[in-house]
Amino acid sequence: MKAGIRGTIAAKRPKRLPGLTVKDGYTVHPFDEKFGVRTSGLIAGRHLKSGHRHDRHSTAYFGVAPSVFAALMRRWRRLDAAARVEETVFLDVGAGMGRAMLLAAEMNFKEVVGLELNPALVRIARRNLARWRAAGRVEAEKVRIVEGDAVEFPLPDAPTVAFLFNPFDGPVLKRLLKKWEGALASGTNLLDLIYVNNEQESVLRDTAGFTRLFLGKVARSRADAIADYKIMANQPEGEYESSNFEDCSIWRWKGLGKRKPSR
Repeated sequence: MKAGIRGTIAAKRPKRLPGLTVKDGYTVHPFDEKFGVRTSGLIAGRHLKSGHRHDRHSTAYFGVAPSVFAALMRRWRRLDAAARVEETVFLDVGAGMGRAMLLAAEMNFKEVVGLELNPALVRIARRNLARWRAAGRVEAEKVRIVEGDAVEFPLPDAPTVAFLFNPFDGPVLKRLLKKWEGALASGTNLLDLIYVNNEQESVLRDTAGFTRLFLGKVARSRADAIADYKIMANQPEGEYESSNFEDCSIWRWKGLGKRKPSR
């Protein structure tokens, strides 16, 4: 009887997403080796199915280089945000397995929220967060992972910095900004947006109310560049490429009617 129960459970165990097996070129990033978490892997957008209408706009899963994240957070903190970090919510839009969320949790944010649509990635992110807590690495007042569509999640009623590592295509980004616009237009919300691999930069340029504070290339550390290159080189289909930097931007909501950057 016991053996039968174990067999049933094993049969129901979900398969790993394409890109997370050795035959798919799965390569462990040093971040995972160092901290005992699981944020490695490269999953093409077409494999990130959840049954939601926005699935077709998912780009891919790939963890942000820790060195790029750290450099952007340093830059953001030098931009004189209207609120202190301890009064600010960090919103990881398209959190995946949670690498950016884990790194943000080491800062003393009021709250860190990871938003992720894919249930398999949510399960992994929650296990990672449990390990992060157990290791005593959480400094933020509160950290949580929300399974669902970012467009359907209300903008926090607190100063917020939203982090996007190119999680979806332009149509969803437009819907997200439109959804946030109502709360932002009231004048009571403060929002900064950090955008890594900013392929949909034009959407933000064309959205009234946002002003760009930074646009440029942010370099990976040598260790991150080597690790990401190995991950990309092991792809069976060679679909994605790696470089020594990420194209990034930082935006701030200034209010409707503000002039947009010219480029």
